[in-house]
Amino acid sequence: MNRELHIVGFQIGRETYGVPITSLHEIVRVPEITAVPDAPDYMEGVINLRGKIVSVIDLRKRFGVTKVTAARRNRILVIEHKGKLVGLIVDSASEVLKIPAGDVEDSLVSFQESGLNCVTGLGKWKGRLIILLDMAKLLESSRSKGSNQECTVENHPPSASAAGAAATQ
Repeated sequence: MNRELHIVGFQIGRETYGVPITSLHEIVRVPEITAVPDAPDYMEGVINLRGKIVSVIDLRKRFGVTKVTAARRNRILVIEHKGKLVGLIVDSASEVLKIPAGDVEDSLVSFQESGLNCVTGLGKWKGRLIILLDMAKLLESSRSKGSNQECTVENHPPSASAAGAAATQ
């Protein structure tokens, strides 16, 4: 039986990332965000999502993208993690990608050695590489203010960060 991974694809800069569809709650347009004092620079603030307060992290800043500008295509991926909702601002969200399990390679050792422990692998999809992220590790590393070294993609060559995102279901 040929197993497929169902991944929600999204863009940050020129790179395409993916997370398991099972971790996604919903995708929304970027509403007004209320700033939170003394938060890390990548923590944009909080939003009110139908009566629920949701913390919002700008993944572009979290991954070290130097040019971060608001655009109409920006979206917030609302992820459920440990019973709480967290929003992730991305440049744009694409369709659900169905990647055959055989087209996913485990995370490179060089990613893990350099602190990219939230990259679970690289998926090959229609001639592109998708960087697969582990949302639990990404959100855990975002919780502690001083952990900006964990799970960043800024100091890596384009070929490595252009690779792909892996996920498990």
